[in-house]
Amino acid sequence: MTSENAPLIAPEPRPGSNLPEFTVGDLARRLKRSIEEEFGFVRVRGEISQPKKHSSGHCYMRLKDDTAVIEAVCWRGTMAKLAVRPEEGLEVIVTGRMTTYPGRSQYQLIVESMELAGEGALLKMLEERKRRLAAEGLFDPARKKRIPFLPDVIGVITSPTGAVIRDILHRLNDRFPRHVLLWPVAVQGERAAVEVTAAIEGFNRIQPGGRIPRPDLIIVARGGGSLEDLMAFNEENVVRAAAASAIPLISAVGHETDTTLIDFASDLRAPTPTAAAEMAVPVRGELLAQILDDERRLLASASRAVEDRRNRVEGLARGLGDPRALLEGHAQRLDDRAERLNLAASTLLERRRTRVGELAAKLRHPREKLAQAEQKLASESRALDSALRHAVTTAGGRFDRIAGRLSLTPARVKLADGERRIADLTPRLDRSYAKGVADKAAKLASLGQLLESYSYKGVLARGFALVEDRDGRPVTRADQATPGLAVNIVFADDTKVAATIDGGAPKAEAKPETPAEAKPEKKAAPRKPRVVPVQGTLF
Repeated sequence: MTSENAPLIAPEPRPGSNLPEFTVGDLARRLKRSIEEEFGFVRVRGEISQPKKHSSGHCYMRLKDDTAVIEAVCWRGTMAKLAVRPEEGLEVIVTGRMTTYPGRSQYQLIVESMELAGEGALLKMLEERKRRLAAEGLFDPARKKRIPFLPDVIGVITSPTGAVIRDILHRLNDRFPRHVLLWPVAVQGERAAVEVTAAIEGFNRIQPGGRIPRPDLIIVARGGGSLEDLMAFNEENVVRAAAASAIPLISAVGHETDTTLIDFASDLRAPTPTAAAEMAVPVRGELLAQILDDERRLLASASRAVEDRRNRVEGLARGLGDPRALLEGHAQRLDDRAERLNLAASTLLERRRTRVGELAAKLRHPREKLAQAEQKLASESRALDSALRHAVTTAGGRFDRIAGRLSLTPARVKLADGERRIADLTPRLDRSYAKGVADKAAKLASLGQLLESYSYKGVLARGFALVEDRDGRPVTRADQATPGLAVNIVFADDTKVAATIDGGAPKAEAKPETPAEAKPEKKAAPRKPRVVPVQGTLF
């Protein structure tokens, strides 16, 4: 075993020979070095199983086929550069290096790059992703927004150097020139999905009324290509950004036969970028022609409506009579009613004047009524004076009789009786209060002496000691005093001395008693309360 390339397991020694000894770490390092030298760089095809992304950014997974499973690790720096994101059940071709992990006695593959294993695996992954996003409602037609008829500002997300942007601008200028904002992005490669997502979110973050106008419509465009070339528009972050866009979005990715997942999440799909420009704006010449035609038709319709109204009014006028003939009969009737009203008013006035004369003849002169009232008032005044004098005479005699009967003697007798009762209550209250205080003091002293007699302090004062464990709990039974137990011994002056139990007496085995030998337990007689002399009160 002097060479590092020597086999790890020596051949079976002959009797009497010795095997070399390895530590576990030495053996693990030798195995790690052997595997890394033998499989320094490998390319493995398999199906991804149980991918787990750690909080540190590393991804742990398994590669499997029908016969075996290999553990695989993709470090955080490599994860950002992978063209394919690890997903459950995805068949991929992985390039990396083999190594071991001594902490778990396992070998594993360090992933450096990852690609799909054929177009069938790619289509399977896209179909699974489409089904999952559709279940979340991202492709629901009810959430799609209406494309504006004539947007003022159009935001275009595409490559600034390709033919797509020139086709879109050319088509817009031909149909209806509009203000176009270009957000340049990569439409292929590792950075494409991230840049397209940032562009959609960036257009949505533009505030209305700012220095940069907010687009009324967004067009995401790219030319044709293979399925792998269009993969950036199948990424989940791009699809979610398109679905969450508050601005209406038209997807124009690839040719008419190409379909990507962003087409399902967008508000409108265009077969080509040129068709997207045609869907974005109408033809200005057609609009002008339509407006002129609508104007002509509106004027003709208004003229026909006015003519129809005029003919209808003339027809109705022919069916009506002469207004003056209709008013003549009403004017004559009005004159007749006015003449009859004047005659009726004169007759009524004469009738009222006659009635007033008759009533005036029946009325007496006011002086006669005044004299009669004065005589009646004088008679009533004399009667009232007579009644008043009689009432005064009667009330005076009655008052004299009642005044002789009134006296303060009963009130003075009751007042003297109440004073005597109050004087008797004061000494009685003092005696009762003093007796109650003395009884309570005697009871308190008795309870205090009884409590003092029950205190364990008295037992300690007679020469005993209290054993406690280090937590302050008393040790009251021998089975608690295990050898090595740390205890405190408490004396009567509250002094604690630390001690340790060195040994304990063995427990005597109790002999089982037969039913015949078992004796009934004697009940302890109730303890008589200790009689404590009552201490006199200090009050």
